[in-house]
Amino acid sequence: MTLIERSFRERIVLVGVMFPWMTAEAVDADLDELALLVGTAGADVVGRVVQRRDQPDPATYVGRGKAEELHELSLAVDSDTVVFDDELSPAQQRNLEKILGRTAIDRTAVILDIFAQNARSQEGKAQVELALLRYRLPRLRGRGRQFSQQAGGIGTRGPGETQLEVDRRRLLQRMARLEVDLRHVSATRRTQRRSRARGRHRSVSLVGYTNAGKSTLLNRLTDAGVLVESRPFSTLDPRTRKLALPGGETVLVSDTVGFVRKLPHQLVEAFRSTLDEVRQAELLLHVVDGSAPEPQAQIDAVRLVLDEIGAQDVPELLVVNKADRSPRAAGVAADHPGAVLVSARTGAGTDELIRELGVQLRVADRVVELLVPFDRGDVLAAVHREGEVVDEAHGEGATVVHVVLDEVGRARFRQFLAS
Repeated sequence: MTLIERSFRERIVLVGVMFPWMTAEAVDADLDELALLVGTAGADVVGRVVQRRDQPDPATYVGRGKAEELHELSLAVDSDTVVFDDELSPAQQRNLEKILGRTAIDRTAVILDIFAQNARSQEGKAQVELALLRYRLPRLRGRGRQFSQQAGGIGTRGPGETQLEVDRRRLLQRMARLEVDLRHVSATRRTQRRSRARGRHRSVSLVGYTNAGKSTLLNRLTDAGVLVESRPFSTLDPRTRKLALPGGETVLVSDTVGFVRKLPHQLVEAFRSTLDEVRQAELLLHVVDGSAPEPQAQIDAVRLVLDEIGAQDVPELLVVNKADRSPRAAGVAADHPGAVLVSARTGAGTDELIRELGVQLRVADRVVELLVPFDRGDVLAAVHREGEVVDEAHGEGATVVHVVLDEVGRARFRQFLAS
């Protein structure tokens, strides 16, 4: 094994376990992704180990013998931390750290650490802190001294770090306070959604695997000016922008946090108010990285999270992105009839995407033509309030208005419908 020269960055050994129902390729792909996550968190991978097991060991997950081997490897490569691809129980974590003589954490801790580093808004920080506390609370027993002595590596950062040295009662009080704050945020979001609904704007949410290019696509479609970074979970706070369709209608497009395989349930729960934007959308633009080694696995992971948050029944339009990076993207689109192939970076295919978006939303079915007499200014004003006027012109004895109306609006103005 080639050793990496010692630096100030944390040094990590990765551990994956291959059970009988898994393939070596799938385990390698998971560890490759874990290595990317560790790099994003600010550490270096100096070794990786894969073990075959029929089932997890209750005490150490990998068995005491393998844990002893990991201890020897960690000494050889001078690692600071051992990261396991699967979630460890608190007891397994404590037992491993006794054997390894160093920190043992899991994929969940790495993802939470990245979220802690990327949270910018007050809401995002509160959501991440709540997720961190939910994860760390059952792991506090017997670890207060260890956490207080750590230098601040992966799994120890975040808004809730100082709370680790207080008692369980105060931790629970802090969690309760965060939950109340986030319920208020959720109520505010519901009010905003009702306001948008009264404005008759259709709502679309961008969903997809982390780093699939959702923010880049939002910028391309709406000139949103959103900061784009080529690393996982660079977008935590939802952003909503207006998009004009070819017929002149306007839809609201929201960017959301990226998903990932084995997304910690603590994060799903903490970000539920944010993810409600997805559940309430009328259409999901599911963005897929067409250059990824296993795009179907990423699609499946996203749909699993959508099921978890209750958004499985929201209509979906698959958008295969990064067509400029790999010819594989075209094959991914071909494997999914109805998918649209685009390059958010160059803009290729986005015109077709916008057209298909309009078709999927069936906006044309909602555009009606009204003939409003010149002496009924009150009706014309009500039409502008109730719907989204596409265009209007003066005809013979009446104003001709093309307007987007829902069923209630069409019923209200049916006497003015053009025959």
